[in-house]
Amino acid sequence: MRTLVVGDIHSGLRALEQLMDRAKVSTKDHLVFLGDYVDGWSTAVETVDFLMGLMDEFNCTFIRGNHDELCREWLMTKKENPQWLAHGGAATRDSYLKVSKQKWDAHLEFYAQLENHFLDQSNRLYLHAGYTNLKGIEFEYFDQLFYWDRTLWELARALDPNLKPDDENFPKRLTHYHEIFIGHTPISKTGLAVPKKGANVWNVDTGAAFKGSLTMMDVETKEFWQSDPVHTFYPGERGRN
Repeated sequence: MRTLVVGDIHSGLRALEQLMDRAKVSTKDHLVFLGDYVDGWSTAVETVDFLMGLMDEFNCTFIRGNHDELCREWLMTKKENPQWLAHGGAATRDSYLKVSKQKWDAHLEFYAQLENHFLDQSNRLYLHAGYTNLKGIEFEYFDQLFYWDRTLWELARALDPNLKPDDENFPKRLTHYHEIFIGHTPISKTGLAVPKKGANVWNVDTGAAFKGSLTMMDVETKEFWQSDPVHTFYPGERGRN
């Protein structure tokens, strides 16, 4: 069984379908989605429908992203957040305004059941963004940091690449987990990019909301697969650009 981690989709359903075919995903695989399922392209509802359908056949773990929480808040309150609308939310709102109340409620349940983090049997941690507590995720003060924090990736990228986890100067925050897989901060917004590693942190957000591709990685072998640039599936749309 492979554990396959998937970067930020941002409503790019057509890219996800292509990616699953390229990676030859089977029901034996464990799929870990790192969040941000919506806000970007026009197929927000269809993307969530597809993800919900996977649960009937595949072993899936769905992590909560900041855009998923922003969408959930709008679905519950109908209060429009200008910042959300400007960063992909407008396309998501327009997608949801076409659906029935039954589907609306079913999607609300999906968003409510998303996980803030997942720790596998090999001590690999999966979460959308990061955490700040030096003792690890169990001691984090604010759940919002799991899907909003950017300091974890900033820290990992700033470290000397020759620094090892058993070195005295290796950040304590990173020592609790064998590896950490995140999205949230696009590696590139303007073109093609590949997953990047800083310390023991892997970022697999390759800019699917912008001009990049959607990425899936085998966490054991580090083999990865990518879709075509997601914007090519949605001619005439801007995404989050």
